[in-house]
Amino acid sequence: MVNFDQELDTSGLNCPLPILKAKKALSGIEAGQILHVIATDPGSLKDFQAFAKQTGNELLSANEADGKFLFLIKKG
Repeated sequence: MVNFDQELDTSGLNCPLPILKAKKALSGIEAGQILHVIATDPGSLKDFQAFAKQTGNELLSANEADGKFLFLIKKG
């Protein structure tokens, strides 16, 4: 597991809230730091891939475990 600088749990929230909350959390950390996002919305897999491309942040990993979607995003 990669170390991360901040964790954001968006469990129970549906699109677009996980992305909006991740965007806000990323604005509060320094470039190069890593945000760990936990989501339960199945659409978040595609959403976070697109979000990373559009914002210049790096999606380090996107995994599913026990009904939760786990993302590591490195701020660009």
